[in-house]
Amino acid sequence: MTPDRDEILQAVSSAVLAVTRHLSVREVLQVIVRSAQRLLDARYAALGVPDEDGSFAEFVAEGLTDKQWDAIGPLPRQHGMLGAMLREGTPARLPDLREDPRFEYWPKAHPVMKDFLGVPIRDGDEVLGIIFLANKRTPGGFTQDDQDLLTLFAAHAAIALTNARLYEQGRELALVEERNRMARELHDAVTQKLFSLRLTAQAAATMLRTDPDRAAAELEHVQKLAGEAMAELRAVIVEMRPAELDRHGLGETLRKHVRMLDRLQSAAITFDSDELPPLDPAVEVVVLRVAQESLHNALRHSGATQVWVRLAYEGGKLALSVADNGTGFDQAGSRGLGLASMKDRAESVGGTLTVGSSRDEGTTVLVEVGI
Repeated sequence: MTPDRDEILQAVSSAVLAVTRHLSVREVLQVIVRSAQRLLDARYAALGVPDEDGSFAEFVAEGLTDKQWDAIGPLPRQHGMLGAMLREGTPARLPDLREDPRFEYWPKAHPVMKDFLGVPIRDGDEVLGIIFLANKRTPGGFTQDDQDLLTLFAAHAAIALTNARLYEQGRELALVEERNRMARELHDAVTQKLFSLRLTAQAAATMLRTDPDRAAAELEHVQKLAGEAMAELRAVIVEMRPAELDRHGLGETLRKHVRMLDRLQSAAITFDSDELPPLDPAVEVVVLRVAQESLHNALRHSGATQVWVRLAYEGGKLALSVADNGTGFDQAGSRGLGLASMKDRAESVGGTLTVGSSRDEGTTVLVEVGI
């Protein structure tokens, strides 16, 4: 085996291993693009994953300086050769990109690209994105061997993107299953108690004028039933406690969750925690679930590039904050973000939830619970 072949296999192996290391999906794609550029001796290399708005959700490139990127302007749209490759899903190997009828234009500051090699990133019949190279440094342009090798890199990119999708789908299914189970548990454990509480309260209201003593007794019973309902609600929450909390506690469980998201998402997610005292199991479950829901909103809806998660303990109060630098939102139209559910969770353990957000200024979710 020649040294060149050894080098190729080592680079391909590194790209594959990067998928399972502590790297975000974007970092994995950068490893793949960088390796492809170096091994195929190209001046430029890029990888794009389309979004639903005609642009690209991910676009990583090699060969351009930050200054050149700034001069070029916004990310490319799905037009010209890039759009054609996304639609057609077939490789393109050209001696001069500019002479192909699918070519349209470049921004004024865009570098001139001549010889071109592009390969679709596929998951079965679905085109997830494209990876392409331009301006081969050695004479003769790109070869069939180059195309075969770039196809291999595209397969590794597909693994990274598919893993990220599977994680997101799995998380959504887990949230749905948890909510359904919670609904069933609440119905079975609490509904009967609340029904009795309502009837007793109605009876007390009826007797308030005619028999104040009996009304007072009924109101005492109402208070007792309300306490029992709250106790059963807290028991349901504790029963739904994730096993990780028993093994690691709230701080370490949330730290592991953030670390996993940071590997899989393009946004940079950081976690910081004070030393925590022993916590009520119900409080741990609530704070963890609110953190997970807040992170999901930040990563899926806000377009944030940075998310900060912090657990603080001071003066007998536990505080969770999840802040991002995303687009923010109008709280009056935020019903789809689960804010009411998070508020209910916090209040179930005697806590409060506040949300600060405005358009283009990010969002902060803060939960405070006295312990």
